[in-house]
Amino acid sequence: MKRKNPFIAIAGLGVIGAFFGALRAQEPAAPERTVWDGVYTEEQAKRGETLYEKQCSACHGDKLAGRESAPPLTGGAFLSNWNGLPLGDLSERIRRTMPQKLTRQQNADILAYLLSFNKFPAGKTELYRQAEMLREIRFVSEKPPARK
Repeated sequence: MKRKNPFIAIAGLGVIGAFFGALRAQEPAAPERTVWDGVYTEEQAKRGETLYEKQCSACHGDKLAGRESAPPLTGGAFLSNWNGLPLGDLSERIRRTMPQKLTRQQNADILAYLLSFNKFPAGKTELYRQAEMLREIRFVSEKPPARK
């Protein structure tokens, strides 16, 4: 009875794994969602504006330009600070560091208002309330080229 070489079996598995890995690499990747994909609704941004005026404007200003105690939520510095990061990071920053305790829905509505104020387009579905889902959306400060 002949003994089979275990190295041949391992090498064979490696070849099969590489083959399926190459096939997977050829599959088109799902396009990454960004704030340019209409990730909130106009109605949600309007709710967020009302909340912002009541909860946030005392520190961040009526025009989101910031004040002595709070940074701006619009403009070049704001956009570059968040550029490329998941939207969930901004949502979590609001949740953890703002003195007002907001519900997840209120947080999402205020975030929708920030996006609207910064001229990101509205869409047909509301912005997610869950930070885990918001991590799937990238904050991209400049509009990416159109997808084919």
